[in-house]
Amino acid sequence: RNGIHLSGDIDYSGDAFDSFPNGWAAINGPDAIPGEGLGQIIAFVGALELGVMKDSANGAEPGDFVGDFRNGAIDFGWDTFDEETQLSKRAIE
Repeated sequence: RNGIHLSGDIDYSGDAFDSFPNGWAAINGPDAIPGEGLGQIIAFVGALELGVMKDSANGAEPGDFVGDFRNGAIDFGWDTFDEETQLSKRAIE
């Protein structure tokens, strides 16, 4: 199998992360992730999309450009880069 597979158990009943298949088979198939677990994953991603990964979350000012998710927090020195470097880094992303 391709990809990185975590070691350890995904739940208290002893199902290992590695016991679930890749791709669509992990969602629909005989060895699929249980519905409750899939629901938790969807709810978590939904919460991130609606509450965190926004151009202006938690009352912060909107970012300098579309896709700027810093939200006034960690910027790892973004403001120290010159305009050309910033454009280059945004193009890479």
